[in-house]
Formats: sequence, structure tokens, C-alpha cells
Amino acid sequence: MLSKATPAPIRTAALFAAGAVLLTACGGGTTNSSADDGGGDKADGFPLTLKNCGRTVTVKAPPQRAVSVDQGSTEILLSLGLADRLAATATWSDPVMKGLEKANQGVERLSENRPSSEKVLDKEPDFLSASFASTLAKGGVAPREQFEKLGVPTYISPADCVGKDNSGGGDGARTAPLTMDSVYTEVRELSQVFGVPERGDALVKKLQARVTKATDGIDGSKASLLYWFSDSKAPYLAGCCGAPGVITRELGAKNVFDDTHGEWPQISWETVADRNPDVLVIGDLSRTMQTAESAEKKIDFLESNPVTRTMDAVKNRRYVLLSGQAMNPTIRTVEGLERVAAGLRDFGLAG
Repeated sequence: MLSKATPAPIRTAALFAAGAVLLTACGGGTTNSSADDGGGDKADGFPLTLKNCGRTVTVKAPPQRAVSVDQGSTEILLSLGLADRLAATATWSDPVMKGLEKANQGVERLSENRPSSEKVLDKEPDFLSASFASTLAKGGVAPREQFEKLGVPTYISPADCVGKDNSGGGDGARTAPLTMDSVYTEVRELSQVFGVPERGDALVKKLQARVTKATDGIDGSKASLLYWFSDSKAPYLAGCCGAPGVITRELGAKNVFDDTHGEWPQISWETVADRNPDVLVIGDLSRTMQTAESAEKKIDFLESNPVTRTMDAVKNRRYVLLSGQAMNPTIRTVEGLERVAAGLRDFGLAG
């Protein structure tokens, strides 16, 4: 990390002069080339080319100054032991995942929300990762093309692209149910990009073991669930097929809005009360972007609002609290699965 900032225009010019690090082409899959580009010794397996969210991305060498602009992506990189290769992070909704506190302390946070492209470029990144397509698009940090023109490879979580239509605005809609395979793919691909594939394989095995343990002997078929991410005025509730869908299917339970394919559609409280879920899975966010971000504020609303306070789940205080990241398609979806499973057991709804 540089001790003295260089003005952004100089940094941008330097990135142009560095040459194209990312190439776009037809085709897909992951390929490796050992061709020398005249720059001296090259790491084994590089350049690395992979298909990502409809684009072909080529990384010449393992990144040394990566910037991750979504918390989910950052936590994967920290879990892979790559804190020393992160120049900065941004866009956080929750405290860092348990066990990663020390690693996270040494990584600069550009912004709690989406940073400007200038702030990102000021870190002289050699790789940029994000959890959501909207982060690297118009209205987000900047479109991927802007970074590509500067020779900075970009990567978006496959979980936000595979089986999902992001063209309609909002949080997009699922055309096919999300599975943990998309999350595992992200872990493995990022570990390959950074030249530590064995770490990716090890992390995936740990996550798979946790899923097996959490679901062992559980039958949630008698339980109906509702997932509330944020906002009390026009609440964002989980549709059928995102990360909450993974949790619900693994437990054999039912999402009361499994007839809705939007990722996080906004649905009226009257409709919620009419469907009367057995359990409310509540996002406990530390950010302050919308109304009722914390679980405490959400519960206060539920227990005071005349429409919601008569619901069975509210009267019986059947609440499961999750971080926002556990309700998104990230490695913390497993954390969400574990907590919802524990909640069903505590409420006597686990079969």
C-alpha cells in the first residue's frame, strides 16, 4: 500500500500504459496458458482465463492489489487467507464474519456503501471482485467496461448471474432456483485467480460438511417461513429461489412467497398477514440505508403494527435472526441454514 497518494489522473494513465490485463473473447470454460509475455517469470497456470457472467476474463498473474466492492466477495477472499492481497473493500451491511476479525482489521474500507470509481482506481487495483452485477453496472461503482478499458480484470459472483435475470431492475428475478453449487464455484474460481486452488477446495469441503451437519435428521415440512431483509414501509421479502430458497429447500420447509420469483420483491403487510407464516426469519443489519434495518427495530414494528401483531409467528415470538450476508448468496448462506435449522428445532417444527 502506498504511503502517499498519487493523483487519480496519473494513476489512470499508468493503468492504461500497463497494457490489457483483461481480454474479452468468444467461448467459455477455464483455460490456462504458460506463454511468456516478456515480463519475466510467470506463476504456474497463468495467464488464467475463465468465463464469468457472460464475459471472458483473463488474469495474467495472481492479483497483489485486489479491491473487493461487496462484503460477500470480501469474506470469501479473507476466508482464503488473502487479506495481504486486498488493497481495499467496500459495501458492508454487517459486522465481518466470525473468525475473520483480525484479518479484516488490516484491510482498508473505502466506504460502507458503494464507493466511487475514482476511489477504487486510486488504490491501483489489479483485480476487482463483486457479489452483485448491479455493483459493477451503471448506478453502481461503475460498469465493468470502464475498468476493462483500464486493464483491470473484473469478476462477479456466478450466484448473481446463473439462472437469474437482472435486466428488469431492482434485485432481479430468478429463472432457476439458486443452489450452493454457484457459491462453491465462486470460491473455487477466486482461489484459482489468486493462485491458491487448494485453499478453495478446502473451504468448499468445510462448507459442505456444515450443510450436512445442519440438515442431519431435520424435517421442516410442517413449517412455513417468511424472510424479511429490510424496510418496514415497503418490506423487501424473499421470493422463491435466492439464498433463502436454498435454506428452505435444504430443510424441507415452505417459503410463504415461493410463488414469487423476484429476488427481494416488495410486498404489503396485508399480504404477509394473510399468508401467516409460522416463523419469521429477520435480517439483523448494521447499515442504516432504509427503515427497520436492525432486528430490534423490525421486531418493534411487528409487535406494534396492527396488521402484523396478530400473526401467529409474532404472537408466539417465533423469530430467527440472521445477518444480511446470511440471507444473500454467499458463504454465509450456510450460517443462515444453521441458524434457521436451530430455530425450527427450538420451536418444535423440525419434524
